[in-house]
Amino acid sequence: MKTTNEIIIIDLEATCWENDRIPIGQKVDIIEIGICRLNRTTQAISYKQSIYVIPERSKISKFCIELTGITPQLIEEKGIYFEEACEKIRDEYHSAPLTWAGFGNFDKEQIVEQCDYLGIENPFSENYINVMYQFKQYNGLFKMMGLKRALKFLNMNFEGHHHSGADDAYNAAKILREILL
Repeated sequence: MKTTNEIIIIDLEATCWENDRIPIGQKVDIIEIGICRLNRTTQAISYKQSIYVIPERSKISKFCIELTGITPQLIEEKGIYFEEACEKIRDEYHSAPLTWAGFGNFDKEQIVEQCDYLGIENPFSENYINVMYQFKQYNGLFKMMGLKRALKFLNMNFEGHHHSGADDAYNAAKILREILL
């Protein structure tokens, strides 16, 4: 796996509905970008944060609040628009030339889709690592497994709260650090 020395790991939380039933007139919107940086040389995971994003094409459902803990009030207090979030990532993480990663393809696909839909430049490079897939390949497994199960497989504990973007990104970074060659 060819990659840059610094890798940006993200985990998104997005608007969601029970049984994946998207209400008419709404689209899945990113509401949190959990992000951190992995230095392959020092093995350090740093710059962990949550960037809360104001949904522009949907409303946060009760189901979504229960799953993620992200409320409309939290977004009102701490949220920024998606375009601002992309600028923040470019400025603070110098993300454009770096490899980036997520646990699965949802994160990449949602970033690309939302950037395209809103006409915003993607803050990330074309070099993406699907940590879930790399974990499966590295361990010679036949099936994918979720983040918590993958950590357990590696005898690691999940740190933080599941469905917190920053905590999920950090835990995905721990797995990536373990499997990078």
